[in-house]
Amino acid sequence: MNLTEYRSVQHTRKTLLDFCRDLPQDDFTNENAFGWGSIRHTLVHTADCYHAWLGSFLLLKTKEPLTPKNEIKDVTLDDIVNRFGQADDYVKEVLDHFAGQMDETISRKIPWRDGVAPISMTPEKLLFHVVTHEYHHKGQVMAMVRQLGYEPPNTDVLGTPD
Repeated sequence: MNLTEYRSVQHTRKTLLDFCRDLPQDDFTNENAFGWGSIRHTLVHTADCYHAWLGSFLLLKTKEPLTPKNEIKDVTLDDIVNRFGQADDYVKEVLDHFAGQMDETISRKIPWRDGVAPISMTPEKLLFHVVTHEYHHKGQVMAMVRQLGYEPPNTDVLGTPD
């Protein structure tokens, strides 16, 4: 993946987040038995994945990349937008820092987990993971939106500008 391709990810994410901005707070935080339990929690989890695998594992920027569960109830959409903004910075930094080395294996312990053995991953695989992970959960959010009675926006990457 390169920065041009990642811009399509950002574009579809912005479409989703802009749609969420128009949802009533009760629907944005509505607890259900699907995905991560609410639209808010699913979006936090999705952004946290970028922070964990790119910001923590690859770039070693933080040892606490995940939002504590007891704090999620206080997270606003603006907080989520900001968290994704930092994720965008991590993507750019990974692409710059590992340019020409995206397929080289990195072996280390997962910084945010205690007592685990080292794992081996390439930056390329982790970048691919966080993006496919985002699209997986975006689909769950779209299903939640439909269950709440809304018509979700088109967030297909084929609808993004070239």
